[in-house]
Amino acid sequence: MSKFAKNSNLHRDLSKALRHCASIAALGASVTVFAAGAAALAQAPSQEQGPATGEIPELASAQFAWLVLGVNWFDPPPGWGRGPIKQDPAYPFHGNRDGPGQVTPHIGNTKDPVLKPWAAKQMQESNDEVLSGKRGLPFSAQSACYPGGVPEQLLTPALPFYFIQTPKQVWMIWETDHMVRRIYMADQHSENVKPSWFGESIGHYENGDTLVIDTIGLQAKNSYLDWFRTPHTEKLHVIERFKLSADGKTLEVLVKVEDPDTLNEPLYMTRRWNKVPNQFLEVVCAENNGDHFGKNLFPIPHADTPEARPSSSGWGAVDILSQRRERRETKRRAPGALLIRARNRRAS
Repeated sequence: MSKFAKNSNLHRDLSKALRHCASIAALGASVTVFAAGAAALAQAPSQEQGPATGEIPELASAQFAWLVLGVNWFDPPPGWGRGPIKQDPAYPFHGNRDGPGQVTPHIGNTKDPVLKPWAAKQMQESNDEVLSGKRGLPFSAQSACYPGGVPEQLLTPALPFYFIQTPKQVWMIWETDHMVRRIYMADQHSENVKPSWFGESIGHYENGDTLVIDTIGLQAKNSYLDWFRTPHTEKLHVIERFKLSADGKTLEVLVKVEDPDTLNEPLYMTRRWNKVPNQFLEVVCAENNGDHFGKNLFPIPHADTPEARPSSSGWGAVDILSQRRERRETKRRAPGALLIRARNRRAS
């Protein structure tokens, strides 16, 4: 059994502490209670490891979150290696924040020599779907209500995420669909890791201002490195270095991506967030998220039955009201209930 399986008691305790918070967020009820619960957990590092000593960056709080606009990776500092995949120069990108003009889609440069032939071919097929008009928009995890995976989840735009830090685990929680990624503060991976959306992440702190995360075991279906739909295989290995600025107002990540079956050399990419007040809003991607204008958009994940049952094809939508109606109807038709109602009618 791996050390992560042995941490099940910790996981249950942490989940228990957060259960009332998650329920409140999901039902859109008391924000005050949620903030109080998150505050207690967010302050765990300083409470359990002493006062501010500079050994652990303060990434977590109920009062603030981390926010960024845009969906692109940026080049690493000089000397770190080659940067991310870029827009195809033949199809310049024009976004919503670029002033007047027609917004254009993300079309990755499939001629980049870093790409293995199969990866370039798959990306070109995606590009052709959009350029030909077959698809109104290319696939993006955030738009289609899929988890972004690692590292693409970090490109979630315009909606904040926040941390919960404890001595043995760090949680990254996105406002969008209450997405949660868990990092185990350990020094080695499990012997056998089953591929999943966020894989298995282990982490440690460095220099009092940096959280280093090492991730393997990432499934590859509908999972990409960026908004250019750069694919990967299950051999993907990601190392992230989250560094807090000296004034604590910004958070920057340097990401190293290795996948020998997809890339001819590692990619190094950066992204930066600003500290903002945390409003604890609820964002549910699947609400009214349909192809209303007939653009042949990628459908959101759905379940064949209204059950909270995760599957390899995506998330299951939960028809809570239908389940409640079925339970009420079952109780109403139970022999004991029929007998009680008959007695009540006679009594009246």
